[in-house]
Amino acid sequence: MKDADNVLTRLFPELNNGVEYKKLGEVCVMQRGTSMTKKNAIEGDIPVISGGREPAFYINQSNREGETITVAGSGAGAGYVQYWNEPIFVNDAFSVKGSEELLTKYVYYCMKNMQEQITGTQKGGGVPHVHISSIDNFEIPVPPIEVQSKIVEILDNFTELEAELEAELEARRKQYEYYRNQLLTFDLPDGKAGKDKGARFDVKWMKLGDMCEIRGRIGFRGYTIKDQVEKGEGALTLTASNIVKQHIDYNKNTYITWEKYYESPEIMVKNGDIIVCQRGSIGKIAIVEHLNEEATINPQLLLLKNIHCNNKYLTYYLTSNHFQKSLSKIVGHGTVQMIAQKDLKNLLIPIIPEQEQQRIVSILDRFEALTTDLQSGLPAEIEARRKQYEYYREKLLTFKRKSA
Repeated sequence: MKDADNVLTRLFPELNNGVEYKKLGEVCVMQRGTSMTKKNAIEGDIPVISGGREPAFYINQSNREGETITVAGSGAGAGYVQYWNEPIFVNDAFSVKGSEELLTKYVYYCMKNMQEQITGTQKGGGVPHVHISSIDNFEIPVPPIEVQSKIVEILDNFTELEAELEAELEARRKQYEYYRNQLLTFDLPDGKAGKDKGARFDVKWMKLGDMCEIRGRIGFRGYTIKDQVEKGEGALTLTASNIVKQHIDYNKNTYITWEKYYESPEIMVKNGDIIVCQRGSIGKIAIVEHLNEEATINPQLLLLKNIHCNNKYLTYYLTSNHFQKSLSKIVGHGTVQMIAQKDLKNLLIPIIPEQEQQRIVSILDRFEALTTDLQSGLPAEIEARRKQYEYYREKLLTFKRKSA
């Protein structure tokens, strides 16, 4: 595809004379939202658009129909521009619609092209806000309707391709999770031995604390920022941010002094150990592999050591829906949510014959490898398509200004 401006001027020679620019407030219908709280609403399937990027909640009535552009009104996402072609309820936001001379979808692409400028109008100290008055003087080009339609067609093709790639990535992730949960679903979680559904082996349920040692950083042996050092001057300390999709990401490392490391020998990390996020990102799990330096854990994490079953099998089970649901039931509800070691120790784990553990690990390893290959390839392709879309969006929406 040649540069977008050449394409348009070849299709529409009249654009060589320039295009008139007009203020949003002059050529669009801009309306504030209507206050609505979840407590005062009746639940339904109409999305309520407020300050975030996702609907705040869903109710049974709408205040906008058809094509609508929304601009988030407050919060960290204030100014975020979205396009809707369904009934919505505009709450802590305002809406923008096209007019006789402007297609709403075309206006949306123009506004997305100005996203940084719109977000840059945020006002307010504690909670930032963006108002209609912040952007109604922003100018957009107003070419003929047939030109707008062509631009929308081109840009829609880009966004549809990106959506297809993201849908494929999500489908593969769900497929992997489905098979993981199917393979790790067993009967009789009551401590007794029993047959798995349709299988020829016994399943015995054991408490996690009977299968491994569960260690955490003792409170008085905690550390502060003063104990952190540069790489080479101390031991690696793993945090929740090191846990990425059941594995350790060694590109996000922090280090603490050797003195602090040797102070807690019970939480020295070795390959094959499993780490569990105890507070903060509760439920994140990872098996330690490819560790080639001395390491420990920070107070967010718990360490499973001396595991009496296949380490990878246990890792997969701990990330399954079944275990994660059990884990959610023991989360404390204090100021800082966390799971207590004594409660974690009592959660039940299905123990099956070693060869069956290995069979499940082999199957899930293959699924994970396929998913990882896809996830490493598709995001790069999605990002490339996004950059291509943004490039052509800017080119397509940049016109010579018609002289007065």
